[in-house]
Amino acid sequence: MKQDPKHIHISEFNYPLPDERIAKFPLPVRDQSKLLVYRHGDISEDVFTSLPDYLPAGSLMIFNNTKVIQARLHFRKETGALIEVFCLEPIQPNDYVLNFQQTEHAAWLCMIGNLKKWKEGTLRREMTVKGQPLTLTATRGECRGTSHWIDFHWDNPEVTFADILEVFGELPIPPYLNRETQESDKETYQTVYSKIKGSVAAPTAGLHFTPRVLEALRAKGIDEEELTLHVGAGTFKPVKSEEIEGHEMHTEYISVSRTTLQKLIAHGGRAIAVGTTSVRTLESLYHIGVTLAAHPDATEEELHVRQWQPYETGSTMPAVEALRHIADYLDRHGMETLHTSTQIIIAPGYDYRIVKAMVTNFHQPQSTLLLLVSAFVQGNWRPIYDYALGHDFRFLSYGDSSLLIP
Repeated sequence: MKQDPKHIHISEFNYPLPDERIAKFPLPVRDQSKLLVYRHGDISEDVFTSLPDYLPAGSLMIFNNTKVIQARLHFRKETGALIEVFCLEPIQPNDYVLNFQQTEHAAWLCMIGNLKKWKEGTLRREMTVKGQPLTLTATRGECRGTSHWIDFHWDNPEVTFADILEVFGELPIPPYLNRETQESDKETYQTVYSKIKGSVAAPTAGLHFTPRVLEALRAKGIDEEELTLHVGAGTFKPVKSEEIEGHEMHTEYISVSRTTLQKLIAHGGRAIAVGTTSVRTLESLYHIGVTLAAHPDATEEELHVRQWQPYETGSTMPAVEALRHIADYLDRHGMETLHTSTQIIIAPGYDYRIVKAMVTNFHQPQSTLLLLVSAFVQGNWRPIYDYALGHDFRFLSYGDSSLLIP
């Protein structure tokens, strides 16, 4: 009898993580990080540039090409109080690309720092963007959970919202680094293959890749494909409830092209995922295919993967069949790319359908990411983390990496 994931106690996923083990900065050369290799229960270590040696030729590796945006905006009130407005996801328009192209007005769901000092009124800041002077204002709308609807207005139709973030925004490095963002983070907190703007946190497993590692993978005959999942701030949200049933997963926006789907089908619905974001996207695809098998005319909203959906359907459909349902759906609608969203929680009790190996960093204690790893290695996460702690591995976003092959 499988464990019901809803009743997992998050306290079982705790381990001691001293502050000095959290990497505050990346290594000078990103592919020189350590690589823990977990294969069928055996643990060893190597350096990240050796990654291709451990992967079978002819396999398919999937990368998340999202790009971190400079999502933190600072305003100073006339009283001198500093207010931080942290853009989480676009509301009006709610499409990332369209929102970044807006001129004069854009609305976002934002977290507010120093909220108690911003009771009412409009925040404003004078700035120069692309040599053009303008005034940016922020007006607070309704509260949604821990976030607020914020309307941004600016008085220059030559300037887009993307231009404003690029000049005026600050890169949001993870809160647990306990330091200010530095100029160097603009480069080191992006993957070398990042393209599609929209994340407020980097898909950190990808930070270890360099052009030479990617070249070595190609030389080994490993196929590469990309997809996009925009990482939300919820990725850092600690599990506060005793049982994970009480934890609400944040919604993340995904897009997967027809080419990536066809490549996955050609590889028998099997892939090596770079990072937990790629894992969540690939596994969500399976459940989207299952939905389409039952409801071929589902809308994009109806294709959203709900948090507990994978555990409720108990589908035995082969992965390739599920992926074909998505490819057929794109064909029927003359679409090149699937755009939808997911709230999937992957926890012990979950059956992996597409991901057969993963590259991932070392995650925070009592986090949903640690649950995802535990589900992948059949509950065997503790020996992996004990090894990493005992062998001087660096933890979290700027830390070392692991290759997991269950």
